[in-house]
Amino acid sequence: MSFVLLSTIGLSAQTVNDFEFKDIENNTRRYNELKGEKLTLIDFWATWCGPCNKAIPELNKIYGSYKNKGLEIIGINCDGPRSVSKVGPLSKSLQIQYPILIDINSELKTELNIMALPTLIIVNSRGKIVWIHEGFVSGDEEIIISEIEKYLTAN
Repeated sequence: MSFVLLSTIGLSAQTVNDFEFKDIENNTRRYNELKGEKLTLIDFWATWCGPCNKAIPELNKIYGSYKNKGLEIIGINCDGPRSVSKVGPLSKSLQIQYPILIDINSELKTELNIMALPTLIIVNSRGKIVWIHEGFVSGDEEIIISEIEKYLTAN
């Protein structure tokens, strides 16, 4: 089951402020250094989440197609202390092309009121969240591409 959550009341006012987490190489990375020139797609995911693992290869393809058009993708891994050791190996086996940051205490997930995994959010160049998508099933990549193109054109 896939659905798009668009609450114009909470969504239109919500912004993503600068944050920092360790990446899978244990380097501290900041949102402001990683964000896209025009759009940033943030993927909240976990290693144990089946739909998350189905989404990642599609996000890799999207990244390859749109990274030179002003889009950046940032993966925010939400594994806890028990499973965080799987993030690096899984990232390598899935050949994730975009940066993966580890939110081990779910700080950003909580701050942005993310309830489901995977959740994808598109953030415009001003830091405003313009689109949220919960879950992932085959075919959702077309919806994601459509939204990216819509907001790249609007930006």
